[in-house]
Parts: sequence; C-alpha cells; structure tokens
Amino acid sequence: MPHAPPLGALLRQYAAGSALTCEPVEQGLLNRGYRLRTTRGRYFLKHHFDPETADPAAIARQHRATQRLADLGVPVAPPLTGTDGRTVAVVGGHAYALHPWIDGRHRHGGQLSTEQCARLGALLGVVHASLERVMPAEGRTAAKPAAGAERAETAAPTEGADPARGADPADTFALIDRLLAQVRRHRPSDAFDELARHRLLERRALLERHADRRPPQGGSEGWVHGDFHPFNLLYRDGEPAAIVDWDRLSIHPRAEEAVRAAVIFFVRPLGTLDLTKVRAYARAYRHTAGATPSELTAAVHRVWWERLNDFWILRWHYERGDTRADPQFPAASALAVWWTREYESVCEAFAG
Repeated sequence: MPHAPPLGALLRQYAAGSALTCEPVEQGLLNRGYRLRTTRGRYFLKHHFDPETADPAAIARQHRATQRLADLGVPVAPPLTGTDGRTVAVVGGHAYALHPWIDGRHRHGGQLSTEQCARLGALLGVVHASLERVMPAEGRTAAKPAAGAERAETAAPTEGADPARGADPADTFALIDRLLAQVRRHRPSDAFDELARHRLLERRALLERHADRRPPQGGSEGWVHGDFHPFNLLYRDGEPAAIVDWDRLSIHPRAEEAVRAAVIFFVRPLGTLDLTKVRAYARAYRHTAGATPSELTAAVHRVWWERLNDFWILRWHYERGDTRADPQFPAASALAVWWTREYESVCEAFAG
C-alpha cells in the first residue's frame, strides 16, 4: 500500500490495540484517510498531508472546536486523545489523527427530500451559530481561500483577486487567453479540449457583458466550516450523522458558505440548480443562523461572480496535468452560464 501510515507507532501512542486491517478510504484531493480495524475497535485514521493545513497547532485548534461542538449536540466526530494528552500524533514528520469510525453514507441534493433539504440548511445554520459560541472572537482576519480543487467541488478565486471584492475581470481575461493557448497546443486534441475551448470563449463573452458587476466588500464574517459539501457530511438512517473534515475552519463571510454549499449540494448534472430545494434549504438556514434575506442576496452575487471567474478545473488539467477533477467540469462550467441567465430566480430562491 503506497504511503502506508506507521501503524505500530501510532496505535501505541493512542493505546488503540493492534492493527487487524487498514484500508484506504476513497481519497480526497489532498489529505489521506484509512479505515482501520484493531483489536480494540474501528477507527478512521486521517493523515494530514496538505502542507497548507498540516500544522499541528492548527489541527489541534480544529480538534478543540469539534469537541466543543459535540458538547453542544452538533453531529461531529471529535478525535481521540493520545496517551500524551494530545489529539495530534506527529510521526516521521507527518501529522495524524485518530477518529471513531462513523457508519454512514454521503448524499447529494438529488437524494434528499425537500424536508431533508430544510434540515440540511438548518444544520449549517446551527454550525455557524455554534461556532460563534465556541470559537474566539479575536483575530478576525479572513483566512486565505483554499485553492479550488483542494475542496471537492468548490470554486477558487482567480489569481490576483482582491479577497474583499472578488476577481478582477482583467486578470480573468488574461487567464482565459492563457488557457486557450494551452488548449490549442494540447495534442492529440480530444472532447475535453473541445468543451474547454467552447466554455472559455463563452465565459469571456459573458464577462465582457457583466464586467461592471464586480461585487463590493463581503458580508458579515464569522467562523465557518470552510468546506461544507456532500463528501464532508455522513448520513445514517436519513439523518446527518457527522460533519467531517474541518481542515478549512476559518473566518469568512458566513452567508457565502451557505450559498456555496447549496450550489454544490443542489447542482444537477446539466448545470442547473434545483431551486425548490434551494428555497427550503435557504429559508431554514436563515432562521437558525439569524441571517437576513439581503445577506443571502449579497452572498449569491459574490458567489456567482466567483463562479463566473473560476477556472480551477482547467488549470489543474492543463497546467498540472491532473485530471482527477475533469468529471466535474461539464456541470460546473454549464452552471455559470445558467446562473447568469437565471440570476434573479436564484436570488429569489435564497432570499424568498
């Protein structure tokens, strides 16, 4: 098994018995996880591999947050404490954490009833309200946004973006030109190249028409999960069992996380949003988070602009030679076009 974790040293540090089986779980784009069975039970072993989030002090802060959230009744899976009193084990220069194994499955919006969508929105609202209770109020400087594909399906800002205002269209036009040149040079040309070229030209035309709609400064900031999407939420018997992967816990406009999460949960394969489910989700979120319709409307505008200027999948494909996110491209690229056309309907669904 490549990159096998040092099980002997880790299990001794946690007094978790002897390993019986250790299998990689379906891997995300950065950190690595393992389904671990020992003589003392079943666990999830997380290897904090991402250099941006693998600082033991930052991981310990995330762990403290999840324990406090668990104390408030939020469905999370706090890590176990080692024999040294710490929740982070550093072995061979690598950071690990051991969590209880949570039986459950991931569910996207198409698998949720309208009532379950409302409960999902209420859950995220509870998360935001609870984080306000358990996290420090000082040091409220927005964290650097994650680099797009490190989060399963989340958009990344264009390089040169002003975090307070979003992407500058001039930078995006330059990026589009660069990507178009890379598409032309790619040999042999294939269907992905053809779709990429079409979407790049289409997006440039959209930006030319809407370049004057760059958003103003963001809304009310607070502590957010930072990566709330279907692969970070486990369901059991139709109910949320655990919110996982708190690596992106940070200060950010809360309403924007609510919009981004909905866009990921409720996007359809052809790049449209299920606005009926969005409406139920958003209404419940506003109620539990204490957010106003105007806050959600402003967040919709900022996330729409973010998506309009977003090309992280193409950058991974053409600049890194990494094709893992390619299957997301058809729906993600179509969504920006549909969202621009249905802008007012999307705003109404989040604010109505």
